[in-house]
Amino acid sequence: MDWKTLQALLSGVNKYSTAFGRIWLSVVFVFRVLVYVVAAERVWGDEQKDFDCNTKQPGCTNVCYDDFFPISNIRLWALQLIFVTCPSLLVMLHVAYREERERRHRLKHGDQCARLYADAGKKHGGLWWTYLLSLVFKLAIELLFLYVLHTLWRGFAMPRLVQCANVAPCPNVVDCYIARPTEKKVFTYFMVGASAVCIVLTICEICYLIFHRLLRRITRNRSPKSRGPPSSTSRASTCRCHHKLVDAGELGCDGGDEEGHASAPHMTPI
Repeated sequence: MDWKTLQALLSGVNKYSTAFGRIWLSVVFVFRVLVYVVAAERVWGDEQKDFDCNTKQPGCTNVCYDDFFPISNIRLWALQLIFVTCPSLLVMLHVAYREERERRHRLKHGDQCARLYADAGKKHGGLWWTYLLSLVFKLAIELLFLYVLHTLWRGFAMPRLVQCANVAPCPNVVDCYIARPTEKKVFTYFMVGASAVCIVLTICEICYLIFHRLLRRITRNRSPKSRGPPSSTSRASTCRCHHKLVDAGELGCDGGDEEGHASAPHMTPI
């Protein structure tokens, strides 16, 4: 798998992320992707070849291996990294949608018209919800994969001896030995620890987003008089696209109402 392509895609999310999001992305690529590519694949590369059992029954070793390792650790971690990083692409898609909408607005009404978005990457309106949902998805995926990993191998430890009983075609209880169990246990604990750190960072970022939003809402409600009525000579009220919207009835305001001069961008929070 080409991890460089994934890194190049997610690097663009950094400029739309909070401080917690940037730390999360650094932890993912330094302590998870880099460790996975450089070391973990080599450690787990011999897992089936060196899985020895004290039996010569044909097919028994393969069946015992499948019974204890229904999914390879290394492939499960690869799926986890892919699914965890994909929700961040939703933010990039939403920003790209805003930029394309802004571009079409410019082509239709000209450069003198007010912008739909002062900053397409600013987390307001629908983009805030998209960013929050992407964090919730990442948190749910991290917890789900940790649960699967813990359930499949009955914990995060890697035993030296595995007993295979009542599994056809093995005739009786068969003892099987895992290659380099200590080294594999260390890497398992490391990957689980890195995943736990990412979970904590995601929770912190969710709390930060919600707290910042509530604080801004409270501040706005406490000082409503500090914001005076919009000027009638604003750029939005004098550009031709505003008059087109008024003539078409899209703004839904009275001609004598002062708020009718508010710019069209505030009507499109998506």
